[in-house]
Amino acid sequence: MSKLLIIDDDVDVLSAAKLLLKRHYPQVDIEKNPERIPFLITNGNYDLVLLDMNFQRDNSSGREGFLWLDRILDIKPTTAVVLITAYGDVEMAVRAIKSGARDFVLKPWENDKLLATLQSALEGSVGQGAKGIGNGSFGKESDGGAQRAKANGQSPTYIAVSPAMRQVFATVERVAETDANVLILGENGTGKDVVARALHQRSLRRDKPFVSVDLGALSDSLFESELFGHVKGAFTDAREDRTGRFEEAQGGTIFLDEIGNISLPQQAKLLTVLQQRVVTRLGTNKPKNIDVRLICATNSPIYQHVSERSFRQDLLYRINTIEIHIPPLRERPEDIIPLAEHFLKQYRKQYNRKVASISPALTRQLQQYRWPGNIRELQHAIERAVILAQGNVLEPEDFYFGTNAPAAIPTDANLPFQENLQIEDMEKKMIQQAMQKYHGNITDISRELGLSRQALYRRLEKYGL
Repeated sequence: MSKLLIIDDDVDVLSAAKLLLKRHYPQVDIEKNPERIPFLITNGNYDLVLLDMNFQRDNSSGREGFLWLDRILDIKPTTAVVLITAYGDVEMAVRAIKSGARDFVLKPWENDKLLATLQSALEGSVGQGAKGIGNGSFGKESDGGAQRAKANGQSPTYIAVSPAMRQVFATVERVAETDANVLILGENGTGKDVVARALHQRSLRRDKPFVSVDLGALSDSLFESELFGHVKGAFTDAREDRTGRFEEAQGGTIFLDEIGNISLPQQAKLLTVLQQRVVTRLGTNKPKNIDVRLICATNSPIYQHVSERSFRQDLLYRINTIEIHIPPLRERPEDIIPLAEHFLKQYRKQYNRKVASISPALTRQLQQYRWPGNIRELQHAIERAVILAQGNVLEPEDFYFGTNAPAAIPTDANLPFQENLQIEDMEKKMIQQAMQKYHGNITDISRELGLSRQALYRRLEKYGL
């Protein structure tokens, strides 16, 4: 018997939905305040959540709805989430499904259609909907629900043949069942999050939560509240008690991404928690014991940061009991074609296209291209090509490489090195191209470049864009 939770800041919507749904489901709970979502999901054992995308304080952008969707699926990956909004369009619907939602309905809804949508969401297997491949070196479904489900019981598929990645897989297998802290190092788009989820799935904590936190997106003012929680009245906007991410991960795994980007004050607070194994919510003096497995990741040169005294050495020693280095795609060309063929198969099915193979000419270009965005760039390029291809075989003219330049690179070791080719110039140019391509849409630009929104904002400020 299914238990439903409805979250909307419009009391009329809550009343109408409950009046309809309580005739069909044994338990239907309603909640106006989204800040209570972590507590309710942790303790309520709900099978389906009907979640508003547009809260009044969010100015109808849908942003907060997506954040809460991600939070729900971090806490309980098997929860069926259906998003509701009065501002729907195709783009938002696709984003919702790819972010892990089972479906998407518009307000005002038709009762029969809403009931059918909810029943389909409850009956559907985890990961149904828009299908694809994740942003890493292990194959996985692209929607958020499937990603989290695989971290909590289903094995991700390894898509790699190179010796370097086989070494990564072997390390994962050896250390997964221990509680050793793991630091994952690698460029953007190499699949650090996928490795983290694979470690959790193979650990003795696999049946407990896997909670992912993008530290690069947290300001100093939000850092403690997000990680450690707060009590009502702790600060101006603290209207309810809030569980922190460490508490949400109790008994399971917490994954701290972009740890190399946090400030020294944040590092000090985090180190204290890791040493003492307790958290104290803002606004109270009552510590709570935590039992979590810690996995961290960064794409920044963390050892250089230590030498520059911008990252604490004692914190590094605390988080890197085991280090896993994920090589960039350009250093393992053996994996490019297997990954490309896997993406092709997935997107061919997703978009119901007839393209079935990759031509020899395109194969050569794929192998010669440098892939600065790594597997994430390859994934998006294959998806785009599948959508636009006219024939049954992907040809070079169907493909778009990020620089709009020929994919092939010089292989003659005697060619002169271009000393004026600076990394920062290349990065600035890539950002400018993405801004032009997506007409300044920060979400699409950050996804294309493999950066968090916060990291993208820092670069925009750095380059005066």
